[in-house]
Amino acid sequence: MTSLETIREMYRAMRAGDDAAFTALCTDDLVWQQSAGFPGGSTWHGAAAVIENVFRANARRWAGFAFTEEEMFATGDRVVVLGHYSGTSPATGKAMRAAVAHVYDLRDGRIARFRMFADTHPMWEAMVA
Repeated sequence: MTSLETIREMYRAMRAGDDAAFTALCTDDLVWQQSAGFPGGSTWHGAAAVIENVFRANARRWAGFAFTEEEMFATGDRVVVLGHYSGTSPATGKAMRAAVAHVYDLRDGRIARFRMFADTHPMWEAMVA
């Protein structure tokens, strides 16, 4: 599987809630870095921590939370994905759309590191009544 195919499969697994497939695509020492300004942003270690503290937390924090890929680029073992987050805050009923870049570093065909760079302002605006 190429680096791009690995990341496409990771997004498929994430959307399908296929935790086993997501875990299989990641190294055991996965580092997942979210922007500090992202709601709940932090650095997580291991696939299980990402599933609970990122995927499940975003689903609780936003109605219809989604990431839409717009462009994908690969250079060897690094993949950059440009796109946007969308969702609606259940607390306020406000929708958001936030630009984001995801950077993945793969090792031996598996995801070893994720870094997120996001315009979090629209997210916080949607969360404020």
